[in-house]
Amino acid sequence: MSSMYDTREFRRGLKVLMSNDPWIIVDFQHVNPGKGAAFTRTKFKNLRTGQVVEHNIKSGDKLEKPDVEERNMQFLYNDADGYNFMDTANFEQISLTNLEVGETKNYLVENSVIKVVFFNGKPIGVETETFVELKVVETAPGVRGDTATGGSKPAKLETGLVVSVPFHINEGDVLRIDTREAVYVDRVSRK
Repeated sequence: MSSMYDTREFRRGLKVLMSNDPWIIVDFQHVNPGKGAAFTRTKFKNLRTGQVVEHNIKSGDKLEKPDVEERNMQFLYNDADGYNFMDTANFEQISLTNLEVGETKNYLVENSVIKVVFFNGKPIGVETETFVELKVVETAPGVRGDTATGGSKPAKLETGLVVSVPFHINEGDVLRIDTREAVYVDRVSRK
């Protein structure tokens, strides 16, 4: 496999190296103007800082493939020093800072297995699945007949994340949450 990516190979989720930093393609659009050269309008997210930028890449230009590795790791616990993970293959333990974990902390449940991203052998961040299942720990009780209005109420999940849910959701229910937007998708099971 080539160590360079052509603009024709761009896709969402592709990891590239720009300015000696690993980036992931969030969105892209191939543009072929009436006048001038074709280009690809691309939105990138920095894997280390979370910064999002947009660049126009000329057709035919190539971007380097970064030295990025994803390892399955078990989330153990978080403390004052950070978030602690264990490699499921060799049992090596690492700690990530609040900045490195970012918004992913809202989806970390103790003993769950997630992907930790390494750049040049150093951990730089965490990637969760698109959908996760989390338990409701606090919400107002649902009243029979409330669903007619189609309204919603806040619910606090086991990780501390608060999402808007339908009135029929109760404490103890397990919900499917979309991690891209931090929104309720559906109820997986009742308490």
